[in-house]
Amino acid sequence: MLFHVLNNVHVHSLRKHEILRKKQLISLLFKSGKSVKGDFLRVVYASLKTDAHIVQRVPAILFAVSKKTVSSAVRRNRVKRMMKEAYRLEKSLLQNNVEYQNQGSSYAMFCIAFLYMGRKKTFPDLDAFREEIRVLMENMILS
Repeated sequence: MLFHVLNNVHVHSLRKHEILRKKQLISLLFKSGKSVKGDFLRVVYASLKTDAHIVQRVPAILFAVSKKTVSSAVRRNRVKRMMKEAYRLEKSLLQNNVEYQNQGSSYAMFCIAFLYMGRKKTFPDLDAFREEIRVLMENMILS
């Protein structure tokens, strides 16, 4: 019974293997990716060719907040947590589209970087982050 519970992954989970960490893929994403900009977030995305052993069905995600934008580490981490939570709740919009795009190419990995660009002293709340991410992902799917 425990084995069944471990394999039953929740729809809105953000697993550790979904986070983009490889420096090579990150630099390739920023060199060749397309960009969509919102009010306080910017999204860079690309379908990158990779080795056969790296392919995954879910998109690889990166969350970044610049020190120039938010100087306090505590506040930067809070913004990143809010971005992760908003993406986690809205990622079901994206998963079906990514699986459809990757059917033809077996060695492609869809990578997305969410960059916080807000310059205000106050941060948006979780609902604002969710709305912004939803709109940006819809624009990303359409382009």
